[in-house]
Amino acid sequence: MAGKSREKNNKLSKKTIIKNNLIERGNEARTIRRIVAIIALILVLAAGGVFLGGYIYIESSLKPLDPDNQKQKEVEVPIGSSTSSIGQLLEEKKIIKNGTIFKYYVKFNNISGFQAGNYKFSPSMTLAEITDALQTGKLVSKEVFKITVPEGFQLEQIAEVMAKQTDYSAKEIMEKLDDPKTVDEFAEKYPEIITDDMKADAIKHPFEGYLYPATYSFYEEKPSLDAIIDPMIKQTQIVLANYNEALSEKKMSVHELLTMASLIEKEATAKADRKKISSVFVNRIEEDMPLQTDPTIAYALGEHQVRTMYEDLQVDSPYNTYVHKGLTPGPIANAGKESIEAVLNPADTDYLYFLAEYGTGDVYFAKTLEEHNALKKKHITDKRKEASE
Repeated sequence: MAGKSREKNNKLSKKTIIKNNLIERGNEARTIRRIVAIIALILVLAAGGVFLGGYIYIESSLKPLDPDNQKQKEVEVPIGSSTSSIGQLLEEKKIIKNGTIFKYYVKFNNISGFQAGNYKFSPSMTLAEITDALQTGKLVSKEVFKITVPEGFQLEQIAEVMAKQTDYSAKEIMEKLDDPKTVDEFAEKYPEIITDDMKADAIKHPFEGYLYPATYSFYEEKPSLDAIIDPMIKQTQIVLANYNEALSEKKMSVHELLTMASLIEKEATAKADRKKISSVFVNRIEEDMPLQTDPTIAYALGEHQVRTMYEDLQVDSPYNTYVHKGLTPGPIANAGKESIEAVLNPADTDYLYFLAEYGTGDVYFAKTLEEHNALKKKHITDKRKEASE
């Protein structure tokens, strides 16, 4: 009996030990899970802190180092300097906060063409101001004058704007821009956009549409005409570089893009849907119909027109889209980003006609000539009659 009792006690003791071991292991597992959870939380918080800290640091690095410090420092940029070395130099001179951030700012904004020289920069300058100075080779930070080129301006109008801000006459500027040698000079520098398409015999002004609408700062009292024209062409190349893939997909040249964009720019009112206007031009070309856009008549005649008369439609010019099908030989004005994008992304419509209402600029679209004529009577003919009474 005593042996059986001892055997029973031994079995109970083993069960107790196993049970205790299981309990102990369970406690250990819970402890481990808690530790892992705490460590994971710490890592997440640390990662979030690093991300937030990094974001704040990058954001601050993109701003002027010291907006209130306009004291200029001389910075010599040696010939052949890389973007990295320039960024490091500017950081060492305490002009910017971080040279690496500068390098990526330049890369992501597709900025290139930095020029060597002795510059004067201040910690109050933005990265945009610094890179602009490095691109243009201007050795002072304060601009002497500005030239603003509005959207939709034609080359002769732009020449007038330039003439008002410089010692050059509009005639001198136009002679420079119409000189085939000027085309060749800039073709060497900007071969992506300045092409033989601009040299066609039918072209009225080769640089029409190629001077991008924007405000340009100049840092010399009397810059050369090349120095004035160059940043305008360069900006066109910078803007169009964003659409290389779309142009390739559409098998469209830069010249065709700027030409069609100029037609849209001149037809569009403030209330117009440029993508719908683009769709009308696309549909008419596909239907082998002439574009019949009035701004091309004004361009062919060389004068501004409040109203296009029937006899004007007979003008003998390759820019007359009532007589000649397809696009004009070249742009008839410069075009802004909205019109350029409308060419590449036209609306999906069946429209073949559009018109702007007399007095309001509201634009109406039609699929058939009958619909168009009805809209013309209602929104133009009758409105003019009402206004004259």
